Amino acid sequence: MVKKVLLAGESWVSTATHIKGFDQFPTVTYHTGADTLLKALKGSEFDVTFMPAHEAQRDFPQTIEALSGYDAVVLSDLGSNTLLLHPDTWVHSKPTPNRLRLIRDYVGAGGGLLMFGGYYSFQGINGGARYRRTPVEDALPVSCLAIDDRVEVPEGFSPVITGPSAHPILKGLGTEWPLLLGFNEVAVKDGCEVLATATADYGSLPLLVTGTYGKGRSVAWMSDVGPHWLPPEFSAWGGYKTLFEQMLAWATAHQ
Repeated sequence: MVKKVLLAGESWVSTATHIKGFDQFPTVTYHTGADTLLKALKGSEFDVTFMPAHEAQRDFPQTIEALSGYDAVVLSDLGSNTLLLHPDTWVHSKPTPNRLRLIRDYVGAGGGLLMFGGYYSFQGINGGARYRRTPVEDALPVSCLAIDDRVEVPEGFSPVITGPSAHPILKGLGTEWPLLLGFNEVAVKDGCEVLATATADYGSLPLLVTGTYGKGRSVAWMSDVGPHWLPPEFSAWGGYKTLFEQMLAWATAHQ
């Protein structure tokens, strides 16, 4: 059975000023960070709708009924302000639905929620993602810090697998995973299961955690889905596709 997934985030625009002696000119470049993941999931049991960050501000569902058309929602490198400040509110000062509450209620009613790490996931760079003490945090298996939560690991670290090898997310992946270059620091909630952590020299901080909220399930993956925290060697690993497919499968298995 095909399951519908909404992946929101993973896009950005960069600006640069090129200075050549007396002269200068600006350029603007659009980037997407989910290309590798979307390619890996193509042809799987998951029908993924990719909603880049700039589209999510306007087009992310505003009703439970619309959200319920998806078996799982993935938030990846998408700050909470993008979901809170619909253009009707930001530009025209009109009331609009609180989409963070809608996500929480969607999970409580049986939906699947996954948050993948990045500079605008969990609490994020300079605390700017701001999911701490929001309704989305209620539905996650982890709590966000009150500060910039990035842990940069330029030398790389190999994830430490702490969950049972028979767990549906870990099945067939073994214990030797490629290096990662960073992650978001979070705190695990009571009753939730830690499947993987960082190494001991980084405090064995949680890397992959699962939990439940109401009738739904949630997964927190604290590293990235692509550069820069997730190097090409990780995405080229045979387990990359399996890992993310099995995360989605677990999050939606109860439906």
